[in-house]
Amino acid sequence: MRDELEGGGPEPGGGPAAPPWALPGPRPPGGADSPVTPADRSPGAGHGTRGTRGSRARRHSRPRGNRRKRLVLWAACAAAIAGLAVTLGPAVTGFRPRGFSTAQRNQIMAWEVGKRWRTWSPGRIFPQVIGYQLPGSAFGSGSSLPLEAERVGIAAQSSCRAATDPPASRVLADRGCQAMLRATYEDTTQTFAVTVGVAVLPKTPATEASAALHDAHAPKPWLRAVSFRRTPTAHFAGPGRKVGWSGAAGPYLVVATVGYADGRPWLSQGNDTYTQTEMDSLAAGVGHSVAARLGAAPPVPHCPGSPGC
Repeated sequence: MRDELEGGGPEPGGGPAAPPWALPGPRPPGGADSPVTPADRSPGAGHGTRGTRGSRARRHSRPRGNRRKRLVLWAACAAAIAGLAVTLGPAVTGFRPRGFSTAQRNQIMAWEVGKRWRTWSPGRIFPQVIGYQLPGSAFGSGSSLPLEAERVGIAAQSSCRAATDPPASRVLADRGCQAMLRATYEDTTQTFAVTVGVAVLPKTPATEASAALHDAHAPKPWLRAVSFRRTPTAHFAGPGRKVGWSGAAGPYLVVATVGYADGRPWLSQGNDTYTQTEMDSLAAGVGHSVAARLGAAPPVPHCPGSPGC
């Protein structure tokens, strides 16, 4: 190994150059540098082997201690995060959009349909003009004839007992009929008229009530016609024979009574199938239109995302 002194020789006026492993320190007595053996460099002189093993053991024990500390720290962090999630969970959930199950959505939609008879205006339940179709078979044609019925007037709300004949009123009363809404329409020629009624049945499906009316063999028409003064239907509510129709829409039983607008009786005899077909078409067209409006499915309920939704 090369000396730090240039040339590697002894310094003039001094002793020999110190070997590379010489340790700095005071010179021994006599002024001469005493040689230092490799054993003297060990921190534990005289116990070189034992000292070396101890230092190695300490070096190997430090990583294990550090790993243990890191594991404890990670476990503490995980526990803290879990506790924070438990604490903030309800608060975070409160700001998430509310979700509805299928049963809840169906119930909300049923509530929406069931309250229409109270929340909708009379003109929305009974529109001013309703279109219907007269089958082509009634007049020897292959295509149907589009016709219109115009509203004559809307009657005041009444009880089911007051608006129907006794046999029908008993059937409806047994099924919790709450109210009856009625309106009268006439065809464009003012020859025929129809009174359409909406029976509100909040506790019984309307289909069951309709089947009960037919099973009870209650004579048609079940609904009492409504006349309006100073109109072509002024005598429509008279005793003249009329035709009945019924249909169901959710919690509503829709019934109709159709006949001549001036109240004259209709005699079902001979080959007069045209009159029967036209009256049936008028009653079914107006009845189906009212039922479809009231029983139409509302939009699927959803939550915009605010906590108060």
